[in-house]
Amino acid sequence: MTAAPALYDVPGPRTRRRHALYGVLSTTVLLALLAWVLYLLFHTGQFTATKWLPFEYQGIQLLLLRGLGNTLKAFAIAAVLSLALGGVLATGRLSDHRPVRVLATLVVEFFRAMPVLVMIFFIFVALKVQPLPALVAGLTLYNGSVLAEVFRSGVHAVERGQREAAFALGMRKTQVMTHVLVPQAVRAMLPAIISQLVVALKDTSLGFLITYEEFLHAGKLIASNLDYDLPFIPVVMVISPIYIGMCMLLSWFAGWVSRREQRSPKTEAVAHAPAGPGALLPGGEPPMAPKP
Repeated sequence: MTAAPALYDVPGPRTRRRHALYGVLSTTVLLALLAWVLYLLFHTGQFTATKWLPFEYQGIQLLLLRGLGNTLKAFAIAAVLSLALGGVLATGRLSDHRPVRVLATLVVEFFRAMPVLVMIFFIFVALKVQPLPALVAGLTLYNGSVLAEVFRSGVHAVERGQREAAFALGMRKTQVMTHVLVPQAVRAMLPAIISQLVVALKDTSLGFLITYEEFLHAGKLIASNLDYDLPFIPVVMVISPIYIGMCMLLSWFAGWVSRREQRSPKTEAVAHAPAGPGALLPGGEPPMAPKP
């Protein structure tokens, strides 16, 4: 007989039927919504050959590829700098020195509360910075501040006994952080880090507001030069799947890294020799069970 789970009761027949009904209703609503969207697209003629013919031109393809390359360039720079800034700010927030900790906390809270678009516009307009550095700086300040909280929370999530045991062995705080706490916190932090990097990737689309020639800017430029009704819809239908695919690729990479870390030599099974007789007693005879 199978034991019941400890945290919840096994659903009965009525509950299973109710859950199945919920699933059918939800699927029906989603399919109806998808059918309605497709009907509107066909009704407005979004799939006619005339509206998709411009994407066969080499000039438009090169413009989209150049915009995609600029998007990936801005994201790569912002991601690296955000991780570095997040590590520095998290170190400051975990510092034993109160002035350093207070200063790091003020910086983190300020840039977390500041809208990304406001920072990008301020750097671009007030400081007269070029579009790419302005976009990267805004993304770095915001995402780096968020990642600082992710890093700090991940370190605090490690059991307190790990820290105390490391200090009891005579390790310095830097050694405790780099060799004990951070390696264990990485697994807990990884999903949140990748989620924030996905946010940074999507926020690169704000670059078109400061005339940075990224992917969305290229799509807007193409749509503004087409001479038929609703030109933005085919462009969005081309750009959106690429954005979604890049975000899914980041999520897949996070899963791959997580699975790779789980295959640690310390957790893999180790072959053991078969059990043999116990050690001989001083008298030379193996231990025997007492006779009844």
